Amino acid sequence: MENAHTLNNMTQSIAEFSDGPDTIAKKIKKIVPEGKRIAFISGNFNIVHTGHVRLLNFAAECADFLLVAIHSDAASGALIPQHLRLEGVQAIGCVDLALPLSSDITPEQIIAELQPSIVVKGSEYQQRYNPEQAIVEAYGGTLLFSSGEIQFSSIDLMRHELQDVIFNTIVKPLEYAERHSIDKKRLIEVTQHFQELSVVIIGDLIVDEYITCDALGLSREDPTIVVTPIQKDIFVGGAGIVSAHAKALGANVKYLSVVGSDETAQFTNQTLKKYGVDAYLIKDKSRPTTLKQRFRADGKTLLRVSHLRHHTIGLELADKILAQLSKIIKKTNMLIFSDFNYGCLPQSLVEAIVNLCHKHGVPMVADSQSSSQIGDISRYKGMLLITPTEHEARIALRDQTSGLMILADTLRQKTDAEHVFITLGAEGLLVHSPNSARNEVATDQLPAFNKVPKDVSGGGDCLLICASLALASGANIWESAYLGSIAAACHVGRMGNLPLSMSDVLQELHA
Repeated sequence: MENAHTLNNMTQSIAEFSDGPDTIAKKIKKIVPEGKRIAFISGNFNIVHTGHVRLLNFAAECADFLLVAIHSDAASGALIPQHLRLEGVQAIGCVDLALPLSSDITPEQIIAELQPSIVVKGSEYQQRYNPEQAIVEAYGGTLLFSSGEIQFSSIDLMRHELQDVIFNTIVKPLEYAERHSIDKKRLIEVTQHFQELSVVIIGDLIVDEYITCDALGLSREDPTIVVTPIQKDIFVGGAGIVSAHAKALGANVKYLSVVGSDETAQFTNQTLKKYGVDAYLIKDKSRPTTLKQRFRADGKTLLRVSHLRHHTIGLELADKILAQLSKIIKKTNMLIFSDFNYGCLPQSLVEAIVNLCHKHGVPMVADSQSSSQIGDISRYKGMLLITPTEHEARIALRDQTSGLMILADTLRQKTDAEHVFITLGAEGLLVHSPNSARNEVATDQLPAFNKVPKDVSGGGDCLLICASLALASGANIWESAYLGSIAAACHVGRMGNLPLSMSDVLQELHA
């Protein structure tokens, strides 16, 4: 093996200068002893693991000098900065030289210029098209495949890291806590009451499917991007994940919704059962279970496919939901409308549910999400709490100019809601609530607690459910907003729309 100092300098010189493939190949040949066979392997190497070591050892045994090319940060599937991936590979004893590739240089170009005796790839590539093969065969080299499953193993390892919350990015506002006498021990006591609650959640079920692909290039027949699926992740979303959050936080949860008669509905039933949610899902033959597919490559969404119907459910299905609710309403502590405006909650059903809850003294909370101009939070009257985004509030009031305080108060009066949260994304949360002690309307704002979120999707759902459970457990609106903001901060601090963990919330409360 060549002197380590020389090899490190070689790597540094290639990383610093914009050399072409021919120049890079000449530099490598200068430090490889004459007559020695070169083995070449390339990849992302996000996290070096046993599969990588096994693959690299195999490649090293096939030749006298092992060269490993590290793809650029622009490569599909590269999740960690190149210089960190380079360091990881350089630390492996069997690697003679780790080469950082720039975004405009491909492994095939290096192979063509360097002509290594052996090119090694993971066994998962054996049944795929390999652009190196024709090049290697042209100069008389050998293309070998060995076990390793590089990409899948890396994804599996990184999933745990991405789904774990990094708490040091969460910063709680001391001024707000002081203004409203927020006490940590008091909040912990409030969360302990969650397990005493029976909550009913009604709203649209959505299933989200993320299909991660390798981009192979453009089709030769037409201007179409060609991809190979390599990873599929599927999550229960919409009001379904809201119910799962409530259960994970300790409440006894019953979830009412409609689904199609399809495999997606079967997946939903199994998943909600696994989460411990008591789901009453009525089959609607006129619609599929709402499924949103996202095809992604290189960290970007290439295509979205939505399998859904927007029409409202018929009277027969609405009556079934109302009849089921009537059976359980006496044992319900709170009802939550989680409306995604896909037809599960027609106005007549909403009004019937509201009347039933008023009759039995059950407080209600409503969230009505609007992806475009569809949706109207103002149709939910007499709620304990409503939680629109600024966009949704402006749609409901047809008001694009008023300030947030006027917007919140106008919406509160129109809906006869007791409390209003207007969520502001990265800017946090506006809390608007009557102050009975001074007979005036009080407004305050909370910043976003998580300063470096990993995935903001679903943060509003966590805010909604945790704040609602807090109100039902005796917390005031200021405590509820604070506790809900902690829950949202924990959720956006990880990847994937999975049920919120009470242990994460308590860990942040104890911090």
